[in-house]
Amino acid sequence: MNLSDFKGIWFLLGVAVAYGVLWGFDPHSGLKALEKSGTIVWSLLPIFAFVILITALVNYFLKPARFVKHFGAESGKKGWFLSLASGVLSHGPMYAWYPMLQEMRERGIREGYLVAFLYARSIKIPLLPLMVEYFGWLFTIVLTVYILLGSWIQGVVSNRIGSKRP
Repeated sequence: MNLSDFKGIWFLLGVAVAYGVLWGFDPHSGLKALEKSGTIVWSLLPIFAFVILITALVNYFLKPARFVKHFGAESGKKGWFLSLASGVLSHGPMYAWYPMLQEMRERGIREGYLVAFLYARSIKIPLLPLMVEYFGWLFTIVLTVYILLGSWIQGVVSNRIGSKRP
């Protein structure tokens, strides 16, 4: 692997230069900033390990294409649950999901399920532990519930609008 292929190298070098400049002007503050950064990284390492584990498990066990057959016009609560759950559990860039979502739409999935899926993707399981670390359990739970509720409402509204089209 070529070092220039690693896109984060520029950020890493920029941070190193910033620390070097700070160290040159005020060594005491530079050391203090470096110690604080090290403390933050050390406290986040268990969270990163947990995130990597959960992401690996989701990638191994969850195949979103399996859900396509469960979104018929009469799927009701099961369809909403699967839309929200698969939205939360999905990962990767959104554009990678578009072909599958288009195929699901062509097979007759109601647009509301697609809307709920897309909206629920704003909940990122790998980032939840970090959110809890910074904002606490209550904030994280309330925000997650609001996002899920908003996802469902947007899907219902989309179904109602979509059913009135010619």
